[in-house]
Amino acid sequence: MAAILEAQPAPTILKEKKDKPAVIDTDIHNAPQSKTTLLKYLPARWRRHHETVGMRGHVGSAYPRAVPNAARHDSWPPNGLPAGSDLDFMREQLLDAWDIEYGILNPLLGAGNQLNLEYGAALASAINDWQIAEWLEPEPRLRASIVVANEDGDLAAAEIERMAQHPGFVQVLFVVRTQEPMGRRKYYKIYEAAERHNLPIGIHFGGAGGGPITGAGWPSHYIEDHGGMPQAFQAQVASFVYEGVFERFPKLKVVLIEGGFAWMAPLMWRLDRTWERMGNEVPEVKRPPSAYIREHMWISTQPMEEPPQGKYFRQLLTQLDMDDRLV
Repeated sequence: MAAILEAQPAPTILKEKKDKPAVIDTDIHNAPQSKTTLLKYLPARWRRHHETVGMRGHVGSAYPRAVPNAARHDSWPPNGLPAGSDLDFMREQLLDAWDIEYGILNPLLGAGNQLNLEYGAALASAINDWQIAEWLEPEPRLRASIVVANEDGDLAAAEIERMAQHPGFVQVLFVVRTQEPMGRRKYYKIYEAAERHNLPIGIHFGGAGGGPITGAGWPSHYIEDHGGMPQAFQAQVASFVYEGVFERFPKLKVVLIEGGFAWMAPLMWRLDRTWERMGNEVPEVKRPPSAYIREHMWISTQPMEEPPQGKYFRQLLTQLDMDDRLV
């Protein structure tokens, strides 16, 4: 993780605790305390829209439906506020309890999936300003992700430029189910801005890009949707590699968040073998796909696939050969 955060100054607390490694939580979900929380951060034009029209994605409501805020029972504060919305409770339950040096905020509030792109951009800006005022400034251990309207490269790049100089922001946030595979040119302005400011692209579990999670249609149950999310991560990895994104943006970093990682080693085997046989179709891909993946991609360790015997997990790590890319 140090390599990913190299553009940011090391906190004083790290210098005082040389006897143990720093603990960094790379995936904290913060949430507004109410539906009106973000209103004061929105311009009047979009405040009216937010109140009267509201958020509109590809579907009328989330399907399959998950528990509220996708939160555990014990994450709801005793004061009745929504899970992830109470900073004091977060300090008590997470930052202090686990001696966290850094915690990275990933607010999954739907700005990137809005079909009204201008509203999505205004909502993203409001979320970022809210993160500064109500999370980063009160708590120095927190860092945040830049939320963008990721389906419009110009609007997203402009938001990156607006927020990149703030030392509290350490990555640009996507959800994995985008409208198109992320190797497509429509996202290149986002990658250009992120690379220029040495900000990784964080790709988190979730989203609803307009199509089913599977290549065989819509699942019947939430358990299928939840368990099948690695399919979307694998598709994005292949798209980044075969579209030549890392040749075009040689300093770009990508972090795969909450998508598991046991699938990565066999995916690299398959991509390498396919490239050996059919690589002439993509001459801009000059190296084996696994070389790009190991150089440019990081993977979060939550959730961690756990085989029934520990020896199999050790074998998995050996085959993966990305110990320095697990965060």
